[in-house]
Amino acid sequence: MSHQILQPEGWAKPVGYGNGIKATGTFLQVGGQIGWDENCEFRSDDFADQVEQTLRNIVRVLEEGGAKPEHIVQMTWYVTDREVYKASMKRVGAAYRAIIGRHFPPMAAVQVVALMEDRAQVEIVASAVIPGPS
Repeated sequence: MSHQILQPEGWAKPVGYGNGIKATGTFLQVGGQIGWDENCEFRSDDFADQVEQTLRNIVRVLEEGGAKPEHIVQMTWYVTDREVYKASMKRVGAAYRAIIGRHFPPMAAVQVVALMEDRAQVEIVASAVIPGPS
């Protein structure tokens, strides 16, 4: 296995993210993705809908580089409203599991004043490591 989730002994297990990860292989960086489609058009102003589209965009970039969602080793989420984020957790979690699966790498979530695109409510940056030959 080229990825190992790091969980220090005696620490409470995190929910929805990992404390650390160890990986070997080819590094792939996904630039900040937002909740618009391939034509740079927003189909929804709903936060959870934008998260779902953002995650689909990340997976598409990963695929272009020969990676899969389970190769993600780190994600940083930028949200414009943490209360909306918290209120949407059930739908966000369902979308995450449907698109990324049950792979929970280290993550950080940060509230920001605004994103560069006015309608964007979330932007996610992801890093992945594609396993090399065993």
